Amino acid sequence: MFSKIVLAATLIAAAQAACPNSCSGHGTCGTNEVCSCFDGWGMNGVSGGDCSDRFCPSELAWVDAPDRSGVQHRYAECAAKGLCDRELGECTCFGGFEGKACHRQTCPDGCSGHGTCEFMADLSFGTVYNEYYDSSTDALRKIGSGGAKFGSVNVWDSDRARACVCDAGWTGINCASRMCPYGNDVMDTRANTGVSAVAQVQTITLLSGGVDGGQDSHDDSIAQFVGKSFSLTFTSKMNETFTTIPVELASADTAGLNDLAGDIDTALQNLPNRVISGGTGGGVEVSAMQLPFSAAMMIAVTFSGTSVHGNQNLLEVNVNSCGAGCTPMQDGLEYVLEVGFNSSAANVAKNAWGSESSIKQTTAADYNSFECGRRGKCDFDTGVCACFEGYTGESCTMLTALL
Repeated sequence: MFSKIVLAATLIAAAQAACPNSCSGHGTCGTNEVCSCFDGWGMNGVSGGDCSDRFCPSELAWVDAPDRSGVQHRYAECAAKGLCDRELGECTCFGGFEGKACHRQTCPDGCSGHGTCEFMADLSFGTVYNEYYDSSTDALRKIGSGGAKFGSVNVWDSDRARACVCDAGWTGINCASRMCPYGNDVMDTRANTGVSAVAQVQTITLLSGGVDGGQDSHDDSIAQFVGKSFSLTFTSKMNETFTTIPVELASADTAGLNDLAGDIDTALQNLPNRVISGGTGGGVEVSAMQLPFSAAMMIAVTFSGTSVHGNQNLLEVNVNSCGAGCTPMQDGLEYVLEVGFNSSAANVAKNAWGSESSIKQTTAADYNSFECGRRGKCDFDTGVCACFEGYTGESCTMLTALL
């Protein structure tokens, strides 16, 4: 009889100490038969229960309701853009999202094989560097120490929202559409047709800091640039990038500057695909001069050809040295006061966000530049302009008859 009483008491005590499903082997049984689950285990996404379910990775929620203090984008399983597989502890993301915690966007159609999928933090303003750094104070909207990013890196989705950056010749949100040539609207009339149309002029100012990076007594001559070769990069309206052969200043006098201007003119005219063609002088006109009492020279490039009507993307000067096996092979402008993506801290004597070396538009074109010259329709499958009646040419910039 006594043994039966002891057995009953033992069973009652064991029942009172039992936790649900013995915590499924993923936790410890505590007081009041409550499981303390191991990390990563719970039930239905909540800590406790019988510890039979896995948690899934959490990230900042893409969308959620604010709390009383107005805080949003709190951490949520699968970033609130996927379902948690409780057996595996893995997220099954909804369409348009990917990653361990569904924390980043996919790009539409994978950019169609004609572009790259980039995070918003890596998207910068402008097609070329000089479009947002032109030596003016207003252009210095840089973020961080590098100054390369112009969006706020502090916004919550800067490292998760993504967009396509299309390859040259492609456009559209998914980079599935071909680009068509741009040109001047041949029927566009200006207010004063008696005055010749004005072409865009871009002025390159190169200032040498000398071996010590300062403007001391021996830094008052462009001799700093003699024998140093550099190149220019031009990005077309089709986002095609072309780099010239290297050019150099042969002598620190007027003859040397004139020769440099001619070499730059020829180098730009000889870029492939007729990217700069037509017009007086083959599409560009170049002049060079030394600034008085300084180790600085100015190079003015006038885009006068028919293929470069309208305001073009600003040129970029490649100032880094580029040795054997590098293209284009050049000496570089070792002491130029140029701050940009083409500058290297090892080759720049003075890194300053000021108005030293720069490239800027000094004369705006009163030509225009439209897709298919505004006189045709772009076939986005072929990238060929279907010109309206009475117009012809690659970008519909020529008249076939007066209507």
